[in-house]
Amino acid sequence: MLVVMKREATREQIDAVVERIKEFGIEPVPLPGAERTAIGTFGTTSRAAAEAVESLPGVAEVVPVSRPFKLASREVIATDTVVRVGSAGIGAGQPLAVIAGPCAVESRDVTIETARAVRAAGGTALRGGAFKPRTSPYSFRGMGEQGLEILAEARAETGLPIVTEVLSPSDVDAVARVADCLQIGARNMQNYSLLDAVGEQTKPVLLKRGMSATIEELLLSAEYVLARGNRNVILCERGIRTFERYTRNTFDVNAIPLLKRLTHLPVLADPSHGTGKWYLVAPVALAAVAAGADGLIVEVHPSPDHALSDGFQSLTFEHLRALLSVVPEVARAVGRYDRVTAS
Repeated sequence: MLVVMKREATREQIDAVVERIKEFGIEPVPLPGAERTAIGTFGTTSRAAAEAVESLPGVAEVVPVSRPFKLASREVIATDTVVRVGSAGIGAGQPLAVIAGPCAVESRDVTIETARAVRAAGGTALRGGAFKPRTSPYSFRGMGEQGLEILAEARAETGLPIVTEVLSPSDVDAVARVADCLQIGARNMQNYSLLDAVGEQTKPVLLKRGMSATIEELLLSAEYVLARGNRNVILCERGIRTFERYTRNTFDVNAIPLLKRLTHLPVLADPSHGTGKWYLVAPVALAAVAAGADGLIVEVHPSPDHALSDGFQSLTFEHLRALLSVVPEVARAVGRYDRVTAS
């Protein structure tokens, strides 16, 4: 249930409602708003609990929440959330964010060169995996903590905030010390221990949809992070696994407007993993913008043919510049923002 307080409700009345909810064995989560406070609840809510709370001073109404995901739902939070990655805001009508960079941090030179190119093209943030989950244990799996140091150097030189993946709860603190945003990859979308761990720190979390996950499962994974206290969650559609063999995944473009309807959280699109083909990245990226995505995350490399990870889906610097020159035109054509980033 969602307990909506009156505009004139006092702090004492709000605290009394919170304590009364706890008496029923239900977890209350205060949700301060611009005009009034609401209190979300987690756990099985009985009719007796709802009636007891509704009669308390300062309570305007008790609203049942039908979605299995609560804090991620528009039923609980109706207005769009803006998540800040570095100085850039993502979501709620902010300029379209473009997060770009190599799939993996494979060397200092490649990372710094790519960061400069991303900044020059007007990108919002630099992506790059210091720790990489790979299907084969013999594939390049990143440079680990040395990769984090290189990412920090790239940020110091270019001013771009860093988005990088974390694979295990034990690495969260180390990654959070460097990253401006922690990425949870598709393979870890339902790693609940990891979701709890990133929820207990304050850096934004970029949560990618699992390759076989439903929309509801994605939102319930976001709920794990939100319920731990971290309200800075960004969702990412990155394609799902289907019977199609000509693309790496099948990019689910209708997930974008559906997510925008169901949740207040920002939604990004990853056309690189969504297609697996560099020549499909730009058209699918433009489709995602037209569908309402708050931004894009794309893989870029100075020499994709020599990339140690996912070169076949990486854009060259020239391709990135070409894409970002067209994105604003598509956005304007569908009545969206008139610029790509705040830079």
